[in-house]
Amino acid sequence: MIDAFSNSWSFLFAAFWLALAGVTSVHAILRRRDPRAALWWVAVSFSLPLVGAFLYYMMGINRIQRKASRMGRRLPMRARRAARVLSRASDRSGVSPRMRHLSSLAHLVDGIVGKPLTEGNSVRPLINGDEAYPAMIKAIDEAKESIGIATYIFNHDSVGKRFVEALARAVERGVEVRALIDGVGSGFGRTPVEKVLLKAGIRAAYFNPTLAPYRMAYLNLRNHRKILIVDGRIGFSGGINIHEHHVLGQPSAFPTQDIHFELEGPVVGQLQEVFRDDWQFVTQESLGGPRWFPKLETRGSVAARGIAAGPDEDYDKLRWAMLGALASAQHSVRIVTPYFIPDSSLITALSLAAMSGIRVEILLPAVSDLSMVKWASTAMLWQVLERGCRVWMTPAPFNHTKLLLVDGGWTLFGSSNWDTRSLRLNFEFDVECYDEDLTKWLSAWVDDKIKSAREVTLEDLDSRPFPIKLRDGIARLFSPHL
Repeated sequence: MIDAFSNSWSFLFAAFWLALAGVTSVHAILRRRDPRAALWWVAVSFSLPLVGAFLYYMMGINRIQRKASRMGRRLPMRARRAARVLSRASDRSGVSPRMRHLSSLAHLVDGIVGKPLTEGNSVRPLINGDEAYPAMIKAIDEAKESIGIATYIFNHDSVGKRFVEALARAVERGVEVRALIDGVGSGFGRTPVEKVLLKAGIRAAYFNPTLAPYRMAYLNLRNHRKILIVDGRIGFSGGINIHEHHVLGQPSAFPTQDIHFELEGPVVGQLQEVFRDDWQFVTQESLGGPRWFPKLETRGSVAARGIAAGPDEDYDKLRWAMLGALASAQHSVRIVTPYFIPDSSLITALSLAAMSGIRVEILLPAVSDLSMVKWASTAMLWQVLERGCRVWMTPAPFNHTKLLLVDGGWTLFGSSNWDTRSLRLNFEFDVECYDEDLTKWLSAWVDDKIKSAREVTLEDLDSRPFPIKLRDGIARLFSPHL
């Protein structure tokens, strides 16, 4: 009798497990874009009774995309497309011969992004927090109408306190202030900055908060954007968080180099649109009117466009834009990134460019804040080195800068890294610029970094001790999740 009862329960458990694994597998097959990921989840579902289905439910379903769909963020491309604004990059009569071929890239990104390329912008590089933070706080102190700030990390340290005080002063002047902070990047400090902001009278919210352990570095669906918009007219964007590590002029446990950018002109409206959508996504409050969206006039000579990327309606847009830039290159490609774990399509594009005689240069930091990412990156470098790309390791302090420069006339900067996490799993914001003077200035900055950097060769990789090669190779197996 007991044996029959036990057998019945075993049969029911097996039937339930197989049914649940089957439903999970069908969902993965129909919903996962990458067939390798779908196959992996099918294997996990059938090999781990119940646990596999639970893991897929927790980690394999993009809830951000589903929630965005319910809130109306996934608008048809036709509804999101704005009238195209021609620039010097796409108007062959007003651009030097060196840049004329980039008109095809401008046209390509038109179709990818569905946002206009805007003329008449000013774009000013700001080196490290030493230059960026004073400029940002000055703009906040001069604000009269509105301030929107979104950042991945907003620490309550010496720098964070200066920003809180400046934002509080703006509120006292009657300025509308909104602060959006990622739920992982800044959600677990000893003094959570959201509470500090709210206590100061500043409206603040967390993006996608989670109960995950403190400093769990490999979580998906984060808002990795760094955006500040003041009065709808002055914008700041790039790779710098609100963290005292970015100020190299003061002592820090882990000093971090980076470049931020101050923007004025029509492109600032695109930064504001991204902030508006993210704020509404989190709080359901709609920001509009002239306080947030004033009429913008030309302020400079740069043609620029914002590129929002994320696992919602903006899925894969940045990766496509990067592939388009690599395909359009005729002379040079220069990459500066803290995390280099490109997928096979980007590796192929870089290799093809180098094999075509284009100078491809990649600058990576010799020291990293994420050891496993560094190991995985090292294990992949041979794939670009053997095709003619050149790689340099820049010495400490850690270089967090994110740049892509093409043919001395096209620049891409922002929050995105060269890895799957940035290009497919997180919300990012970058800006493409068509301007020879800006690209020339940044190329000179890259040249200066190369002077003190160490070039990496295939011989260097081959000479690593076997245990190090094995460690790096194992880390590479997890590259889609790093």
